[in-house]
Amino acid sequence: MDIEVIKRYLPLFSKAFLLTVKIGWLGIALAFVLGILCAFTLYYKLPVLSTIVRFYVELFRNTPLLVQLFFIYYGLPSIGIRISAQLCGTLGLGLLGGSYMAESIRSGLEAVPAIQSESAKSLGMTKWQAFRYIIAPQAFNISVPGLMANVIFLLKETSVFSAISLMDLMFTAKDLIGLHYNTTESLFLLVLFYVLMLLPVSFAGSLIEKKVRFGMYGD
Repeated sequence: MDIEVIKRYLPLFSKAFLLTVKIGWLGIALAFVLGILCAFTLYYKLPVLSTIVRFYVELFRNTPLLVQLFFIYYGLPSIGIRISAQLCGTLGLGLLGGSYMAESIRSGLEAVPAIQSESAKSLGMTKWQAFRYIIAPQAFNISVPGLMANVIFLLKETSVFSAISLMDLMFTAKDLIGLHYNTTESLFLLVLFYVLMLLPVSFAGSLIEKKVRFGMYGD
C-alpha cells in the first residue's frame, strides 16, 4: 500500500464521489416520486392506468439496471433521442427505483386493515381525511424498512454507471488501475468512498425505523 499514490488519487476519487452521490440521490428522488404515483394507482386500482403501472413495475424489477442503461443511452439515439450520460444515469436509476418503491409503498398501504378506513368513515371523516390522518401514517411506518433498503440498493447500483462512460467511482478505479496498475490503492479508495456514501444512510435508516416503530407509543 503506497500512501503517496493514495494521496495523489484522492482528488480524483473525491470528484468521482461527488458525481456518484449527485446522480444517485437525483435518481432516488425520482424513484420516490414514481413510486408514490404508481403505488396509489395500484392501491386504488385505477382502470387502464393500473395495468400500465403493473407492466412497468414488472418490467423494471425483472431486468438489470445495466441493460436498462444500455437501452436508454445506446438504444434511444437510433430513434433520434439523445441524452447525456448523467441524465441517462439519473433516469435509469429513477425508473428502476420507482418500480421497487412502488411495491414497498403499495404493500404498506395494503397492510393497513380495512377496518381503519371503515372506522374513520363512521366518525364522519372524508376519504381524504381518512387517508391523511389514518392510512398514510400507518402505511409509512410499515414501508420504512423496505424504502430504506431500496435506497441503499439504489446507491450500490450506481457502480454500473461506468458502463456508459460516466466518471463515477467505479470508472475512476478501473481507469487508474488500467493506466498505472496501482490496484491495491485504487480498490482501497473505491471501498472507502462507497462506505462513506452508504454507512451514513444505513445509520439514518436504522434511526428512522426505530423512531417510527415506537412512535405510536409516544417514545
